[in-house]
Amino acid sequence: MAEDAASLVIVVSGPGGVGKGTIAARLIERNPRLWLSRSWTTRDQRPGEPDDSYHFVDRETFVDRIERGGFLEWAEFQGNYYGTPWPDPPEGTDVLLEIDVQGARSVRRHDDDALLVFVDAPSRDAQAERLRARGDDEAAVARRIAAAEHERSLADELGARIVINDELDAAVDEILALIDQAHRCR
Repeated sequence: MAEDAASLVIVVSGPGGVGKGTIAARLIERNPRLWLSRSWTTRDQRPGEPDDSYHFVDRETFVDRIERGGFLEWAEFQGNYYGTPWPDPPEGTDVLLEIDVQGARSVRRHDDDALLVFVDAPSRDAQAERLRARGDDEAAVARRIAAAEHERSLADELGARIVINDELDAAVDEILALIDQAHRCR
């Protein structure tokens, strides 16, 4: 990662269906200093999902990048690979990573000063409804709900700041305040 003294790495993680992507997009809109690192995945693009949600690649391309050491972090989840390339942000920007909590753990190993933010839904019922609304089938919803409590425990172990996405603008405001606080503490 670029070692610009003013640069901060912000990790937004959380279980599926809590609104990480929407929050990341709003953070980028509201803070021009943020640079979003686009994750790679081997999963299929969901119907209606924007093309820039991920860098969608086939399994062979992803494995080749793993073998070349091209990822800051990567994991296999529900039969698909997900990974974050080593960030190369423009000078004077902070790096925003929208990744899972396992990836947050990897980032923490590389950067003790990274700001870890774990976004959660107000309830597992709300999370399940959000997953269904984005088109996940019932089996995927059940898997993601089952994983959510474990992910929350891992976030707690990592010392991540917990933000409940009950109201989008309030959650974004809270994360922006955490970013400002992290800069003041540096």
